Amino acid sequence: MALSFLNKFSKSQATTGSDGVLSLPSVRSILLSSVGCIMVLSLLMVASASIPFALSRGMTELHFFDRQLLYMGIGVFSAVLTYYLVPLKTLYQTGTQFILLGITALLLVATLFGTPINGSKRWLNLVFINFQVAELAKLVVIVFVSDFVVRRSFEVRNGWDGFLRISLVIGMLTLLLLLQPDFGSLVVIVGTVFAIFYIAGAPYKQFLALGAVVGALGVLAVTLVQYRLTRALSFLDPFDDIQDTDYQLARSLIAFGRGQFTGVGYGESVQKLSHLPEAHTDFLLAITGEELGFVGVTMVLLLEALIIGSAMRISYNALKRRQMRMSYTAFGIGVIFIAQTIINAAMNMGAMPTKGLTMPFFSYGGSSMLISLVMIALLLKIYKESPEIEKSQCRYF
Repeated sequence: MALSFLNKFSKSQATTGSDGVLSLPSVRSILLSSVGCIMVLSLLMVASASIPFALSRGMTELHFFDRQLLYMGIGVFSAVLTYYLVPLKTLYQTGTQFILLGITALLLVATLFGTPINGSKRWLNLVFINFQVAELAKLVVIVFVSDFVVRRSFEVRNGWDGFLRISLVIGMLTLLLLLQPDFGSLVVIVGTVFAIFYIAGAPYKQFLALGAVVGALGVLAVTLVQYRLTRALSFLDPFDDIQDTDYQLARSLIAFGRGQFTGVGYGESVQKLSHLPEAHTDFLLAITGEELGFVGVTMVLLLEALIIGSAMRISYNALKRRQMRMSYTAFGIGVIFIAQTIINAAMNMGAMPTKGLTMPFFSYGGSSMLISLVMIALLLKIYKESPEIEKSQCRYF
């Protein structure tokens, strides 16, 4: 018994430094606690922001709270299955990569025959959840590109072959996403591919040339489609047509203005009373700003930053062990979270045109919550298995 006690005591001492001061918590602890905290905050704010909208549609007061809780339950269950049943070595096999890409492409095609929601065909009805396939595409592209830049490292670093090969895959997904249309998800996916190629050592001249091409295509995509052009122009002056094209953005800015530093109080938002349409979805951060003020918004962004920082730390640790596929995967997940957090926050605050991109783990939505939690499961699996992989096996990871 005494030996057992000493053993436990020695393990507890491992968390302290040589001077007896407690060391920093592990990456795993920070990641799990941050995700847990922001999910709880999401439930609180969805409950507050969605009640007027639910009652106006003849639903129960907590309809969207219950749905968000259900989405989180499905996401946690899927994350647990991913963590325990998906071997990383199998995930990085070429055959697995193309199977996942094929399934994703077929699902994207299937969405084109679905029922439009708000003018777009982005969702598949899966009984408990309207699944947005673009969210799955983000994860599949991260894994595929992470494997590709290792498997074809010479081509990536010494010419155009790497970019041309990956362009065939991304081009197919681009076409399917534009047909939905889902321009926001496409921007995030292309940006993530560029980021992974950059840290994999692709030449600068390729980024300059491709950046110019992608930028030109982006300008054409905005100017040739009227609703995108309207959004871009309304973003430049959010108060020139407050009753029509600028309605959402103007109301969002008013919400932030009312909240000031500490907010008007939980549940006391005025903008959610049918002034800011569907405030519990893309503009949930604006309602948070109104009710909880600068303090509440800062808390949300701080939790997102901790999650992103944890992903980058996991990526760096795998990089030090020369486990390049796992390092690029963790990095890509971090980039996805960075992009969506910045775009959603900037959209709410009038710093970017409005786009239908969620704040990870915070905004209402089943698809984003599900895939984001699966990404967290992959991060935790990389964190757990990375130190256990023998040096001779690192080339497979």
